Amino acid sequence: MCLKPAEPPESLLARRHAHICPWWLGFSLTSPIRRWLSDPEAVLGDFVKAGERVLEIGPGPGFYTVSLARRVGAQGRVVCVDVQQRMLDSLRRRLARRDLADRIETHCCAESNAWLEGRRESMDKAVLIYVLHEVPDLRQTLAEVHAALRPGGVLLLVEPKRHCSPDLFAAELWAARQVGFADISDQGWPYLKKFHAALLQRPAAATGL
Repeated sequence: MCLKPAEPPESLLARRHAHICPWWLGFSLTSPIRRWLSDPEAVLGDFVKAGERVLEIGPGPGFYTVSLARRVGAQGRVVCVDVQQRMLDSLRRRLARRDLADRIETHCCAESNAWLEGRRESMDKAVLIYVLHEVPDLRQTLAEVHAALRPGGVLLLVEPKRHCSPDLFAAELWAARQVGFADISDQGWPYLKKFHAALLQRPAAATGL
């Protein structure tokens, strides 16, 4: 995918307004209505396999995490990183009710990226779903995901068209390339036509940051 924004991507990224969904609105992120609009099973498709280690940035209360945990199986792992501890607490309760809590790790990164230490080049896959347009430092987030993925690891990036314009999404892809990602797909699963979506890979020959 080689989208080109109508203006320099640096300008688009500098002008965007990051907005993190507050923890007290977490209930709205797991409502049945949202499942009808954005079904996790359809969004994830066959992206995640059993036994894989998957990084999820901005999981909120775990709307997609349940599906990820089921897909990685008992031998896999989902590492969930969020800036709000209360969101992660809600996520753990949600996974515990489904007997899936032993398949996840949660890390709050409100003050640092210490979660990354010991996990560099250790993740098979990563997902950024409805998150990248919200983060305060978009490039830093992409750089951390890149560092966590093993060489050859793949990131699934999904953004909502309502909150992320085509130009902004093109600028996000530009930023991903700046930190070392290669775009490996110009089309997603049919369901993802409803969103902006791309598969981004950390090249197999890449070295650590």
